[in-house]
Amino acid sequence: MILNKETARTTAELLLQIKAIKLDAQEPFTWASGWKSPIYCDNRIVLSYPPIRNHIREQFARQIEELYGKPDVIAAVATGAIGIGMLVAEILSLPFIYVRPEAKSHGRKNQIEGNLSEGQTVVVIEDLISTGNSSLNAVKALKEAKANVKGMLAIFTYGFKTADENFEKEGIELHTLSDYDFLLETAQRTNYINATEAGILREWRQDPANWKNK
Repeated sequence: MILNKETARTTAELLLQIKAIKLDAQEPFTWASGWKSPIYCDNRIVLSYPPIRNHIREQFARQIEELYGKPDVIAAVATGAIGIGMLVAEILSLPFIYVRPEAKSHGRKNQIEGNLSEGQTVVVIEDLISTGNSSLNAVKALKEAKANVKGMLAIFTYGFKTADENFEKEGIELHTLSDYDFLLETAQRTNYINATEAGILREWRQDPANWKNK
């Protein structure tokens, strides 16, 4: 869910500006899943641009306080959201933890890194939502540690129906600074893509697993 439309437009424009989001309908990218895609998103690049990472952390902080007040802990999903999650925790003067995809096989065998006490309220930071599976895996680990997960905030979501269903099934509230629809609107408005390319990008989102560029 988008909380602020102006933030969504500004965030989309900034991500396009630094090429954190790349659009190429003519030469599609190949995702790790094997999907062919006219879009590739790497929000970790925002950490290299101080004004943009400041925008992201400030919007996250503002929305967290508006939605949940001040939680006890900020958690990030490893590894993509660790950097921005730390910045959000810093600006809110809150403890920070991060959650691995799975427990380490050595040492203390932690999946959650950092200090978390039973019953503490937690807001989770993520950089990108696709199907939501890896993000919700982190939520599951936090719940198993008996944390009170208030919700998740992410920089960007592709807006897949399966992600919406997964979050609804787990009862987790998701808010994002921007999303696929605002991205396409902004990309067209700024002449980053033309109407034909926008059509291809909309078609891809309808069935990304089986999409083939014509």
